[in-house]
Amino acid sequence: MTCTLVLPHWLAEDIEKAAQDPLETAGVLLASMCNLADGTRKLLARRIHWVPPEAYRHRSGNALLIGSDGYVPALQEAETIGACAIWFHTHPSHIGIPLPSSHDDRVDEQLSDLFRLRTGAEVYGSLIVSPGRGGFTFSGFIEGDRWRAEIDRLIVVGDRLRFAKTFRAGCDEVSPEFDRSVRAFGGAVQASLGELRFGIVGNGGTGSAVTEQLVRLGARKLALFDPDTLTTSNLTRVYGSRRTDVGRPKPEILRDHLLAIAPDLSCETHNQSILEEAVARQLASCDVVFGCTDDNAGRLVLSRLASYFLIPVFDCGVLLSSDASGQLTGIDGRVTTLCPGTSCLVCRDRVDLRRAAAEQMSAAEHGRLAAEGYAPSLGRVEPAVVTFTTMVAAAAVSELIERLVGYGPTPRPSEVLLRAHDRETSTNIVPPRDGHYCDPAAGKLGTGTLEPFLEQAWR
Repeated sequence: MTCTLVLPHWLAEDIEKAAQDPLETAGVLLASMCNLADGTRKLLARRIHWVPPEAYRHRSGNALLIGSDGYVPALQEAETIGACAIWFHTHPSHIGIPLPSSHDDRVDEQLSDLFRLRTGAEVYGSLIVSPGRGGFTFSGFIEGDRWRAEIDRLIVVGDRLRFAKTFRAGCDEVSPEFDRSVRAFGGAVQASLGELRFGIVGNGGTGSAVTEQLVRLGARKLALFDPDTLTTSNLTRVYGSRRTDVGRPKPEILRDHLLAIAPDLSCETHNQSILEEAVARQLASCDVVFGCTDDNAGRLVLSRLASYFLIPVFDCGVLLSSDASGQLTGIDGRVTTLCPGTSCLVCRDRVDLRRAAAEQMSAAEHGRLAAEGYAPSLGRVEPAVVTFTTMVAAAAVSELIERLVGYGPTPRPSEVLLRAHDRETSTNIVPPRDGHYCDPAAGKLGTGTLEPFLEQAWR
């Protein structure tokens, strides 16, 4: 069973720095453990408590002896915030192998029951890191009563995006078909694209273009979400669609098209709305999500998902404007990147909260309130052109690649605005509002599976 450790970039930077120390370093990593709908697990890292200098009874380049005062305070905080505790230490550069010694095994045996008892969590975790390519390498496990599972994947999210497998997994081979891409951004990035699980919400003009680009880049693990079926007017924008597909679910059309490109593709389809709680829970299994939906309520779900589950979300939008005579006057595109430490779509005023509330109502309730003037009318058909939906899709996938490769300027913007009518592009960075769920100080980042799910109301 796959278990993924997700680290916000600021915690990953601290761990990388510790791995470079010539002396072994230890601490307790507090994390939320999530058992996900697809049977996998995620450990969402929230804080690190480093062992204070006075708690080391012995410390060298290949050994540690630590008193209980080095970790008990961390266990108390873990219980307070509802987290599990992962015992963490380094194997420095002159050793360079993050695998447990017999002494490490004995320490884990001694700590496992104590950590679970003091935190009230069902699991104990252990993590070892060493310096390595891209920052550090690792191995680790989590365990409960009568079971143990390896931490086999690690994802760093934030200003950059990094994927790594456990040290035990060895190196991946990259197919020769991606030779031209590897020449551009390297084999490690190419391997990451094949291992990351991408969720695409909205499989119309923008979503289908995003998905085809991902697959041609080497993505092989997809989950497609769209409640709609193909209409005749969709044929002008939806990649892979044919006239004979009219009436079929959009995710199934896109899946069949992509399998013809990449027969080894693993692709789940969900012909349902993410406004349904059971469907939204499926999104938590993804490593990266592209939001290509045009509804406000769906964007609220994606906005919370990014914070609560530490999942990078690339939200896309296209708006075509016309004057009173019908003349096209504005072609505006937007790609907003949501990740730990950045502002959400609500803080950016990218969501119409009144329309979002109306979209979550039942048809009968909305009809009644609209008739009374308390709910905005819905169902308006917006103009859309394949040229511009594809433009925004390419910009969104480019943001993903830049965060994997790191070729752009720093600090990285969290939003790209495209004004095709003016032939202009601009970027911006907007901080979270104080106390909002996307604000790190609010304590919501990485809390995972709370009840109600994402702490919001559902249909």
